Amino acid sequence: MSDVYLDATTVISLGTIGELERLASLDGRLVVPSAVREEVTTEPAKTNLERFLDHYDVRSAPEEVGERVPHARSVLGDDTERGDVHIVAAVLAYTASDRAVGVVSDDRRVRTTCRGLGATVTGTIGIVVRAVDEGLDPDAAKDLVSRLDAHGLHLTGELRETADELIDEAARDDDAS
Repeated sequence: MSDVYLDATTVISLGTIGELERLASLDGRLVVPSAVREEVTTEPAKTNLERFLDHYDVRSAPEEVGERVPHARSVLGDDTERGDVHIVAAVLAYTASDRAVGVVSDDRRVRTTCRGLGATVTGTIGIVVRAVDEGLDPDAAKDLVSRLDAHGLHLTGELRETADELIDEAARDDDAS
């Protein structure tokens, strides 16, 4: 079982609409680095994250990740130790020892970097599509996407269409099985 690192972008998006439990269906152990936790300051995302952490087995990053922070800062060209740096540090640590690692983020730079370093990457829309794979009604999933869009995810028209297509495809695949 691999570890799946959650970035603040997805935690804030899902936490704002009270849907963090969607993350619990991921295959792997969930990890929220302390730097990511510190970035979640807006309500209701902050309170919903605290509740999520109380109810689910979510871990903090292991010590070896902290050792990779300077390298991650260099990779990203960042001067500070924000959550993004800790996510990349985790990918560097895991892939250096040939261990699988997942990342859930909507930040394009983080996604591209982590994917390039060997992580499996998804985002908030991927989480919604996975929920359809696991039985969420497609109309409910599209409503979830609308709620995300209305509360800060700000989807482009193209991404909204892609999300709807992915949801419909997941529903068809689910019906076929």
